Amino acid sequence: MVHQYKNNGYNIVLDVNSGAVHVVDDAAYDVISLWETHTEAEIMQRLKPAYGEVSVREAMEETAFLIKDGTLFTEDDYEDYILDVTKRKTVVKALCLHISHDCNLKCRYCFAEEGEYHGKRALMPFETGKAALDFLIANSGGRRNLEVDFFGGEPTLNFQVVKDLVAYGRAKEKIYDKKFRFTLTTNGVLLNDEIMEFANREMSNVVLSIDGRQEVNDKMRPFPDGSGSYSLIAPKFQKFADSRGQTGYYVRGTFTHENLDFSKDALHLADMGFQQISVEPVVAPQTDCFAIREEDLPQLFDEYDRLAAEMVERRKQGKGFCFFHFMIDLEGGPCVAKRLSGCGSGTEYLAVTPWGDLYPCHQFVGNEAFLMGTVWEGVTDTALRDTFKSCNVYSKDKCRTCFAKFYCSGGCAANSYHFHGDIHHTYEIGCELQKKRIECAIMIKAAEAFEKE
Repeated sequence: MVHQYKNNGYNIVLDVNSGAVHVVDDAAYDVISLWETHTEAEIMQRLKPAYGEVSVREAMEETAFLIKDGTLFTEDDYEDYILDVTKRKTVVKALCLHISHDCNLKCRYCFAEEGEYHGKRALMPFETGKAALDFLIANSGGRRNLEVDFFGGEPTLNFQVVKDLVAYGRAKEKIYDKKFRFTLTTNGVLLNDEIMEFANREMSNVVLSIDGRQEVNDKMRPFPDGSGSYSLIAPKFQKFADSRGQTGYYVRGTFTHENLDFSKDALHLADMGFQQISVEPVVAPQTDCFAIREEDLPQLFDEYDRLAAEMVERRKQGKGFCFFHFMIDLEGGPCVAKRLSGCGSGTEYLAVTPWGDLYPCHQFVGNEAFLMGTVWEGVTDTALRDTFKSCNVYSKDKCRTCFAKFYCSGGCAANSYHFHGDIHHTYEIGCELQKKRIECAIMIKAAEAFEKE
């Protein structure tokens, strides 16, 4: 399978199955587009008036060489591999600990209902968190590196338990030859020097929630009394990012139908000095006024193109920054299993409620149909686990023929379920935006390569 597109002046050809990327001239671009459906004589007849016989002949020879070299029109030989992977014993490697089902903001788009997750407000006791870490160690098999995200609601509302659990985990590392990678997601309201110092010492990554421009952030992320949060959190986040040397964090925003010009929010964050930035589309029912709609897609595509071009220019000026959704590794990247099956929700990755229930991920918490067990009993609904284990790019009809399948890994199971009632389906708007982001990410890599020549 081959995917061709033009972006910011580059003619890009992606060989999907090998992962090879080719930046070509116009003649080669058109030759490749005709290669599988036309003979060489037909290609020459069709393209000779535009490019001349010599250029077309050279383009056809180069195309034939790339095919012989195994970097163009290659076959997909991964389906048998993923069938083998699904037969392997399940190993848990990451937990999302819901330290707090409570929050001190009232974000309009919050899927967790102000941190309550369709239930009651609660803080995770230390004993429950300790049992969760014990569960992770016991179910991690031979895997040494384990991940734990302190999540909410707002986890700093229960920060003493966060500190106690980190200490407990560090003590267990030596006993079981494990290494915990702790992360923290925070809205910044309670962020202070003590929390920053602790996080800089113990947290491998910190996610700082802010939506960009003040008017955008304050409209979507207000306090319960309706006042905005920007003026309080923005300077704290700037200080925190600098204290971490501008690494090991990212500021994460959400854009909606009400700020389709989201590239301005990403650039606003960059202008504030942040170098690790993520601004992601809201996922919400179409009945919500701020939900992304199909008719929004052309403008959003333009915004991604505009942001990608600006990133290329800023890097040339020594003012570069990372945009989370444009990060792509064309040479190494995730392992094959990860490329095919994604985040591992419901199998390798689980969410833990304050009272110790296990769910496939944070977006399923509160839906009793997806209750998988507890941290004390382990996963008891093994049939549900197996359903998630079977979820991959080959279990979804739309993914099989999609050029992005090895980069998005089939998309988010929770989004598929919430929009179609089936984790083996796809969330179409999310798919279209993801494909555009991948195209922009590859273009940025192409620009970097040409700069080095």
